[in-house]
Amino acid sequence: MEPTIYLFFKGNCLEAMNHYAEVLGGKISGVFRNGDAPDPESRMPGGDDMVMNMAMSLGSAIVMASDNTEEMYEKPQGFRISIAPTSREDFDRIYGALAQDVESVEMVPDETFWAERFAMFTDRYGTPWMLNYEGNKASA
Repeated sequence: MEPTIYLFFKGNCLEAMNHYAEVLGGKISGVFRNGDAPDPESRMPGGDDMVMNMAMSLGSAIVMASDNTEEMYEKPQGFRISIAPTSREDFDRIYGALAQDVESVEMVPDETFWAERFAMFTDRYGTPWMLNYEGNKASA
């Protein structure tokens, strides 16, 4: 059994997930929009372009997502998606791409006692991230 991350967005799900796939090397699959519903009872509130459900494979993990209307959307809290880049260059590339037009930065990229580079931020789509590159501080 493996957990699956499921994200909700305020009408920009497809844009956000395509961005994540591009930056992180993921693959998008199974995009179902409101307009794809077979009948009115199967639709969620909102227009035809709203994403009802979609998936992105990222390594062995699956990240799923959907849109919510403004009224139904709740800001994510109490968790972060943690990514462990394999190099300092990859850390800087990922941070630069995900933190573009960032909503907030809780910890700027910096060295910690456990990692060469660590950062916490919430991206422009409202997704909370944590990047951790251990580098030479990796435990044996």
